[in-house]
Amino acid sequence: MSLHIDILTLFPDMFSGPLSESILKRAQEKELLSLKITDVRDFSHDKHRTADDYPFGGGAGMLMKPEPIFEAVEHVSDSRKEKTKDHPHVVMMCPQGKVLDQKAAQKLSKKEHLILICGRYEGIDERVRLHLVDEEVSIGDYVLSGGELPAMVLIDAVARLIPGVVGAYESVEADSFTESLLDYPQYTRPREYRGLEVPAVLLSGDHERIRRWRRKEAIRRTYLKRPDLLKRHEFSKEDKDLLEEIKKEIDDKGI
Repeated sequence: MSLHIDILTLFPDMFSGPLSESILKRAQEKELLSLKITDVRDFSHDKHRTADDYPFGGGAGMLMKPEPIFEAVEHVSDSRKEKTKDHPHVVMMCPQGKVLDQKAAQKLSKKEHLILICGRYEGIDERVRLHLVDEEVSIGDYVLSGGELPAMVLIDAVARLIPGVVGAYESVEADSFTESLLDYPQYTRPREYRGLEVPAVLLSGDHERIRRWRRKEAIRRTYLKRPDLLKRHEFSKEDKDLLEEIKKEIDDKGI
């Protein structure tokens, strides 16, 4: 399985570093992921390469024009027709979109071809949203200068879910949020540092005790830091018992 991602942006140079390092670099070398950055200005219709204009009806700021975006999407779609069976999935990075989570990243990782539209200025002409976009994605309830940084976040989150991209795939399956739980605490050498010791259970060699401890600590972290996630977690009987133990321990400590 491989995934191709086209990125449509007014600032292509922003992507040169993040997309050519670490896991994303290896994913491309293994041909599990291919990335192409397209400058939307290349599809403008005047010598000044204008890609924005004033909004009808007045208002502050500028909007990205529809023509360059429509033509850029059509161009990158046509260029992949012979290589992909499915129609490309067009994603617009914008604050109005659904917030990216692990479940959404998993769905996107199963696509063959993604087109990411990075907005700028005060937004994008509404005709793009209505007639081109399949999905709108945000990375949080805050304002950024454009969609480039969110696109980088989405690419990283999606790419690591493609089988073969991360060497030990079980580490991906155990990632925070994969099953609506935060990750458990982890330790490495040295065994003791400045009087701070690794929990004894991790040194016991008892795999079942270690597994249970990790499960319990994952539930504890989620309960204390992100209790909202537990509302959609599918609790096993063991999980329910562990949560009750955690609540009792907290009550006993008077927290």
